[in-house]
Amino acid sequence: MSSERGALWDLDGVIVDSGPFHFRAWRRIAGLLGRDLAPEEFRASFGLRNEDILRRFFGISDPERASELARRKEEFFREEIRGKIQPQPGAMELLRLFEDLGFAQALVSSTPRENIDLILSALEIRDFFSAIISGEDVRRGKPDPEGYLLAARKLGIAPENCVVIEDAVAGVQAARAAGMKCIAVATTYPPEALKDADLVVQTLKEVNSEILKDLFGRQRS
Repeated sequence: MSSERGALWDLDGVIVDSGPFHFRAWRRIAGLLGRDLAPEEFRASFGLRNEDILRRFFGISDPERASELARRKEEFFREEIRGKIQPQPGAMELLRLFEDLGFAQALVSSTPRENIDLILSALEIRDFFSAIISGEDVRRGKPDPEGYLLAARKLGIAPENCVVIEDAVAGVQAARAAGMKCIAVATTYPPEALKDADLVVQTLKEVNSEILKDLFGRQRS
């Protein structure tokens, strides 16, 4: 395998265990709006953009109001996670494996660039990525494939030669819509919810070079 292959990473729930910090930030937003946010509502929001979450779960449809609340939420998130950033099991090893195998790598996340910068700097992994796509770089969030297709174009690699690493149902749907292979890690959803991925693992420690060779040798269903 060579640089004709691409590995496109989601961030939250895949590279870092950021869920608890996002939950605390969203509950702070809910408090500002005079309500609470149930854990099941939070789980249902995974993979969605902030504006979509605000519309769906809080009834905020005014673009300016939604934009301001989305900005506040990310400020709260950075306050909550700063100094506590830890990689998910197997994430660092898989980044190095892709590099050793000659894959070009990109990060594709609906999170703002400031969050991405904070996490990549804390983990010292920025140099693994030849392209970074943030929520500000696309008009449509997952499950729309726009972000993944943009990353593939920036890497100069055909979508069918890319593998996406995701944890959310919306992300798996985006990878499929982009015509890419997908490895889903069951950190956020149960494995059965991620069944549309080509491969579902409990942790990224399970992914090795033989699995990747087999994945790229398969015909897509």
